[in-house]
Amino acid sequence: MKFLRNRWCRLLIFIALLILLPTAGIIYWAGSEIASPSRRPLMDYHKEFLTDTVAHGYQIDKFNTSDGTPCLIVTPDPSGNLGERGIRIRQQLTARGLVLKPAGHVIGTLLLVHGRKGRKEDYLPIAERLCAAGFRCVIPDLPAHGEHPATIATYGVREAKLPARVLDEAAKHFSFEPNPAGLLGMSMGGSVSVHAADLPDAPWKALVVISSFDSFPKVIEGQASRFIGTALGPVWAKGSDVVYHWKSGIHLADIQPAKHAASIRIPTLVAHGTTDSVSAIALGKSLYDSLPATTPQKWIEIPAADHDNVLITAYPIYASIAEWMLQNVAGR
Repeated sequence: MKFLRNRWCRLLIFIALLILLPTAGIIYWAGSEIASPSRRPLMDYHKEFLTDTVAHGYQIDKFNTSDGTPCLIVTPDPSGNLGERGIRIRQQLTARGLVLKPAGHVIGTLLLVHGRKGRKEDYLPIAERLCAAGFRCVIPDLPAHGEHPATIATYGVREAKLPARVLDEAAKHFSFEPNPAGLLGMSMGGSVSVHAADLPDAPWKALVVISSFDSFPKVIEGQASRFIGTALGPVWAKGSDVVYHWKSGIHLADIQPAKHAASIRIPTLVAHGTTDSVSAIALGKSLYDSLPATTPQKWIEIPAADHDNVLITAYPIYASIAEWMLQNVAGR
């Protein structure tokens, strides 16, 4: 009997290890991916946007800030040449009653902040449209993304000063006036942008936030519950937080854009896809509701848009973004 009991004990321990070790491995992987997402390489379509600038109606300069942040400076083609996207958005803006400067004229600067697992080149199609509306676009790689030398992402906690620093250094390097300027961020970039807009003496005259969130732990718990169920999801999320804290020195609970949104005074547009499965629309609406009542604000729901296709549906979101920036950055 003693032999059988020992055998059963060993079997139970073996089964427990079979369950616990893969679970621990998954939790470690999840926490590591939150801290240091897998970097996406430069794609062929990126290269086309980088090299065939005439077809897209802009000029591109590359620049690294003093801390090594790689940036693209995208400027409207001074000859007035426009790409297909530029022609379309100018037609949409004119149809909305806006009077535009001639194509190629620069009326302000927008800093574009990409999302998690993104890179600056992802935003060249956005820049094409905004350049056609009259804006110079400055696009940095965020820490742990693209070619940025830093290896840890903190979703705005430590990146809050990056947008203003990038704008200031780029303006000095390329001898352009940094103001007026607006800020646009998507998903993780939205969180970074909200943190940045809340800083004292922030240079931004307007803000656009797309598919972001009010509280990062809610995003992680939602994703974990989606994959492994509501019973185990919170456990996985807590384990991921332990790993993330070990790697970054901060907790997921430290990433609370809603707390910063409560102090924002500049005009803010928040847009979110109605079927977003990464950051639920309720999280975006909660972020929007955190804005002070006195802050000029606008909420847009993009029908049938998920997280990854929110900018490529039939909804004219680019015209809404450009209109917001024209009115509040350039005073058009």
